[in-house]
Amino acid sequence: MLVKGGATAGGAQAAASHTGALAANDKVFDGACRAVGITRAATVTEAFEAAATFATQPIPVGPNTIVLTTAGGWGVVTADAITRDDDIVLMALPADLQAVIDEKLPPRWSRNNPIDCAGGETRDTIPEVMELVATHPDVHAIVYLGLGIQSNQARMMRDGKFYPDHGLERIVAYHQRQDSRFAEAAQELSVQTGKPILVATELAHADPDNAGPATVRRTGRLCYPSGERAVTALGHLVRHSRFHEARKG
Repeated sequence: MLVKGGATAGGAQAAASHTGALAANDKVFDGACRAVGITRAATVTEAFEAAATFATQPIPVGPNTIVLTTAGGWGVVTADAITRDDDIVLMALPADLQAVIDEKLPPRWSRNNPIDCAGGETRDTIPEVMELVATHPDVHAIVYLGLGIQSNQARMMRDGKFYPDHGLERIVAYHQRQDSRFAEAAQELSVQTGKPILVATELAHADPDNAGPATVRRTGRLCYPSGERAVTALGHLVRHSRFHEARKG
C-alpha cells in the first residue's frame, strides 16, 4: 500500500521544496506501481481503509460483485461507484440466483443487481439471501448496505417518552439483535466461502455504538461509512488478485 505526494501540479510544486525528487511524472510512477503489484491509494484515509481491508477480508478470485441493499438509493450510488472502477464488475444477476431469491422476497424486489430487498425483509431474509449470493459460484464479492437501520429505529423508540412501557423493551431488543445477526452472518459467510463481504453504513460514523457497526467491529472487520468507500477498498483487493493471477500465467 502506497500514498505518493506530488500527484497533481499543485502537490508537485509543494514537494519541490521538500521531497522534490519524488515529484516525477505521475503516470510513469503509477505505471511502475502497477507493474510490480503495488496498490496505490489517492489519500491517506483510503490507504488506511485499504490496508484494513487487506488485513481482514479474503482476496477475491475475480471481479464479479453483487450489491445487497435494504434501500434502493444506496444501491444506486454504490452501483455507480462500481461502474466507475475499471477493475470491478457489477455483474448481471444470474437467472438461477434470481429464481431462488424470488422465493425469499416479495414480487416488487429489483430482480437485478443491486439486489434491493424492497422492504420485504422478515426475520431471516437478510442472512438467507446473503448466503444464496455468497455461495453462488459466479459471485466473487459482495457489498452489503443498510446495516443498522433496525437498531436506529430501536434507539428512537428507546429515547421516546413511551419507553420502557408498552412492550417496547422487547421490540428494541429484537431490532438490536437482528442487526447483530446480520453483521455476524456477513463475517461467517465470508470465512465460509472465502469471498470478501464488505459491510457499509453511514452509521459507522454517525452512530458507532449502533448494534450493526459495533458488531462488525467485534467480528474483527472494518465497517465502511459509505458504499463508495467500500467499493474503493474492494478495488484494491481486485487489482491485487488480478496482478497475482497474471503472474501465474
